[in-house]
Amino acid sequence: MRQVMVNAFGGVEQLEVVEAATPEPGPGEVRVALTSIGLNHAELMGRRGEYRLSTGDPPYVPGLEGGGVVDAVGAGVERWAIGDRVVLSPGVMRVGDSGRGGSYRSHYVCEACDVLRVPNALPDDQLGAIWLAYLTPFACLSWLHGLGDRPAGERTVVIPAASSSLGLAAAQVVKALGGTAIGMTSSPGKVDAVAALPTSRFDHLVVTHDAERKLLPFHRDLFRLTDGRGADVFFDPVASGAYLTNEIKALANGGTVYVYGLLGAPGPADVTPLIRKAGTIRGWANGQLLGQGESAWRPVCEAILELFADGTFVQHVAERYALADVRQAHEEMERGAHVGKLVLVP
Repeated sequence: MRQVMVNAFGGVEQLEVVEAATPEPGPGEVRVALTSIGLNHAELMGRRGEYRLSTGDPPYVPGLEGGGVVDAVGAGVERWAIGDRVVLSPGVMRVGDSGRGGSYRSHYVCEACDVLRVPNALPDDQLGAIWLAYLTPFACLSWLHGLGDRPAGERTVVIPAASSSLGLAAAQVVKALGGTAIGMTSSPGKVDAVAALPTSRFDHLVVTHDAERKLLPFHRDLFRLTDGRGADVFFDPVASGAYLTNEIKALANGGTVYVYGLLGAPGPADVTPLIRKAGTIRGWANGQLLGQGESAWRPVCEAILELFADGTFVQHVAERYALADVRQAHEEMERGAHVGKLVLVP
C-alpha cells in the first residue's frame, strides 16, 4: 500500500509518500480500501508541530478521517462483506486510542465496529470527508447546545470562515435545525463565490475585513441583520483579540461563543459585555462527544448520514488531489483561497 509519512515537524517537504506492506485484518477487523481522505487544518498544524496531542512525535502517518470500500474481513466478522461502502468512525485514528495511525494511506485496518455504512447519495470521493466538516457543528449545535429545541427566535447562528468546508457544512446544520445562518468571511471576493454555490445555505453573508485587511466593526452588521437582537451563537474557529471583542459585542442576551479552532492570532479581547449579556465563551472539540463512548457518538453519526441520504446535507468538494500530490494539497490549504473541502484520493 501507499502511505504518507511526516518525517519531522516542518514544511510540506516533510511529507513523503512511501510504499509499505498492505496490512491484513485480524479477528474482528476489516480492511478498507480508502477512496477519499479529507484534508483539515489540524493536519497542517500537526505537520508543523503545533498539535502534538493529536500527532505524537514524528515519524507518523497524518490524517483524521477517511472512507472507502471494505476489501478484506477478518475472522468472526459477520456484519461486513467485501464491497461494502463505509466511513471510518470519528476518533478511530486518534493517538492513544487505537494507536493505528492516521488515514493518509491507501488501505486502513480497524475494528469492525469502527466503520459505518454510508448512503448511496455519498459519492466515493466524499466518503472520507464527513466528520470534521459535519460532526463538528452538528454535535456542538444539536447534541450539546440543543439548537433545534430552542425557541424559534433564539436560533440565529453566526459562522465565521464561511467559505471553509466546515463553515458551509455548519450552515446546512443550522438550517436543518430550523435556525438562521449568517456567514462571515474576511475576503470580500469570497462572498459572491459562497453565495453562488448550490450547496450554500446561508441566509446572509457579512465581510469582516476591508481590502487592506483591516478589521471592520462587523457587530453593527450583525445587529442590523438581527433587528437589533444580536447573535444567539457564534460557531467560530477564529475567536481571539479584536475579532472576539466584536463577537462579544454582537451577542444577544444569553448568547454563546463556541470556539472550535485556532485560526485567530492571540490577542487581548474585551469581555466586559459578557456580564450584562449573561454571555458565555465555551470551547468545543469532537472529543467531548467521542469521550462519552459509542452509545453517544454512534447515534449522532448515524443521524448525519441519514441527512446525507435524504439530501439535506450535500458537501461541496473544492479540489481533489492524488495521494502522490499531498504536498501540493497542503500548500493549497495553507493559501486558504479555496471554497469548500479539499480531498485526497488514493
